[in-house]
Amino acid sequence: MALARPTDSYPDQSWTGWGDPALLPVLSEGMRQLLRAGLGVDGASAGAPPSLDSLALAAGRLGDADLTALAGIAGDPHVLTDAEARIRHLRGKSTPDLLRLRAGDTSDAPDAVVLPGSHDEVLEVLRLCAERQIAVVPFGGGTSVVGGLEPASSGFAGVIALDVRRLNALVEIDEQSLVAELEPGLRGPQAEALLGEHGYTIGHFPQSFEYATLGGFAAARSSGQSSAGYGRFDDLVVGLRVATPAGSLELGRAPKSAAGPDLRHLVLGSEGAFGVITSLRVRIRPVPAVRVYEGWRLPSFTAGAAAIRRLLQDGPTPTVLRLSDEAETALNLARPDEVGSGGEDGGCLAIVGYEGSAATVESTRAGATEILAGAGGTVVPDAGEHWARERFRGPYLRDALLGEGALVETLETVAFWSALDGLYARVTGALRESLTAQGTPPVVLCHISHVYPTGASLYFTVACAQLPDPLAQWQRAKAAASDAILAAGGSITHHHGVGRDHVRWYEQEIGPIGVAALRAVKGALDPAGIMNPGVLLGADPSS
Repeated sequence: MALARPTDSYPDQSWTGWGDPALLPVLSEGMRQLLRAGLGVDGASAGAPPSLDSLALAAGRLGDADLTALAGIAGDPHVLTDAEARIRHLRGKSTPDLLRLRAGDTSDAPDAVVLPGSHDEVLEVLRLCAERQIAVVPFGGGTSVVGGLEPASSGFAGVIALDVRRLNALVEIDEQSLVAELEPGLRGPQAEALLGEHGYTIGHFPQSFEYATLGGFAAARSSGQSSAGYGRFDDLVVGLRVATPAGSLELGRAPKSAAGPDLRHLVLGSEGAFGVITSLRVRIRPVPAVRVYEGWRLPSFTAGAAAIRRLLQDGPTPTVLRLSDEAETALNLARPDEVGSGGEDGGCLAIVGYEGSAATVESTRAGATEILAGAGGTVVPDAGEHWARERFRGPYLRDALLGEGALVETLETVAFWSALDGLYARVTGALRESLTAQGTPPVVLCHISHVYPTGASLYFTVACAQLPDPLAQWQRAKAAASDAILAAGGSITHHHGVGRDHVRWYEQEIGPIGVAALRAVKGALDPAGIMNPGVLLGADPSS
């Protein structure tokens, strides 16, 4: 088949927040009253973000010779040094990222943005940057929330953001194997639209779906909201082509192999620290004929988790399985015009989704209904369809709350089922204790977002009043929560990635031998250390 590319434009996200600025919600008076009464947020400290053209930006460090050489590879129109391009490629979308940008901090802006158009151009850009000691930050949708786009640039001649948006083709569909080859710059909706024309889907729908790219999904081991049925993105990747400063890697000769360790897993989750993914081969499935989403109220978080575990271990397994704790349920079921209503019945809300043929959906739904009802569950009308309509809107509410002077952020972890109760208690307690000790008692919400026969992830949302230094305030709370995660037997991240924010705890998690092994891999693929320096592995103590 001929290369197929999306026909829609590639929209930039809001430079001071998430997504389309037109979708930023206006908070109701009821919500503002709740913020004042419950968290002490009065909005007095909040101010409008600065205008883009008012930000001070240091002059780029790359000389004319460097820029000319880069333009000789990617083409002059594809090497950008204007202030807007540099600011739009500055950091990711975590709350600390946005707070720093809203405060006018542009200190980590790349010196140039380079948009190569092929694997060979990426190779040449990396070769040139290694030769000239220019750090390279691979850039897809810019949705990192763990400092994954913030390089440790000291000691380099400059930094470029290598934007993969021009690598955006559907290359091939192997219908016999149900595998598609796609390029990394395709955003989630673009990939689904191109595959949908042939009747296929990847089935990967994380909350970042509308803006994140396929390359980013792979590089950060993304997990979508339908992971119970389709699997994580790293489960779906069967092949990769990677450009590294040392040359090309072609990975995935067959679906499975006993020919040594699977090198695909050196790239999956590597966050651009080893190279740039330039092509992916992923599993695809026919677009489901039927999609049904339901809400169920379970008696408690413990009872709900037990019911979900039974569905995973004994079957039947729905496509979507999520469970909110009591606090998050009360908020989710509140009516917008009467904040605080709707959750008075207590319990915990589970979202259960079924996708497939009519017969498959009917059978799976009947079996799951029996288990959920047997666990004391009752159907919550319209809750499932409401979740499906609104599932990509959460970050917009975060931005609106930041504008009112609230501090809102998320973190996530994962553990075996046997450790989950202790993990939930320890992390919740650490967040409450840290923020209360700082004079800002928080609301802590949690849900089980991804499930497996052996365990599940926990996703926490934290809200409190901002202090004059909200960055230090959150860093203290995040450190306490991260310590609690490791102490309780959890992993420091399930799907957000390591970035720079989690390096200290990741190194504790894998131990010194694990760190040394990954440093050896980086030394082989990136001898000059130019690829996203400081991300995943932190600074090399030998340099």
